[in-house]
Amino acid sequence: MTMTRTEDCILVDLASQQLCLWLGGRRVHEYPVSTALNGAGELTGSEQTPRGRHRIRARIGSDCQAGTVFIGRRPTGEIYTPALARHYPDRDWILSRILWLCGEEPGCNRLGDVDSMRRYIYIHGTPDSEPMGVPRSHGCVRMRNQDVIELFDRVPAGLPVQIMAGR
Repeated sequence: MTMTRTEDCILVDLASQQLCLWLGGRRVHEYPVSTALNGAGELTGSEQTPRGRHRIRARIGSDCQAGTVFIGRRPTGEIYTPALARHYPDRDWILSRILWLCGEEPGCNRLGDVDSMRRYIYIHGTPDSEPMGVPRSHGCVRMRNQDVIELFDRVPAGLPVQIMAGR
């Protein structure tokens, strides 16, 4: 992603499957991500990644071990392993940390049938066996566990997040 930013923010580019962290007017890190297999879209039930301006509404998991499994934004007490994955083959694994997003644009990604927060759109960790740089999620922005922990430790609640359809 080539752009200049003056505010601290996260930019997610759906076309390049990259998340870029901007702090102090400079790009400090870029991470590969995996967004929705179904592409971009805002409707509830679409399993698409919503576009537009968002904010980090909540940071969840600050004291959890890497690989902690979350269901309903609560740690289950489990740590992800391939054996656990074989035991629960249908789980959509949400691991390590959660940055819960809320939309900032009424009618686009906030309120009604397009509300990102009510859709439980997160930036979260995923098993290391899952590919990055390839759309595979159910709407969230998936990251490697170590990457999401690093990002989580650098960003506050309220930080702007822009999700762009890209090129």
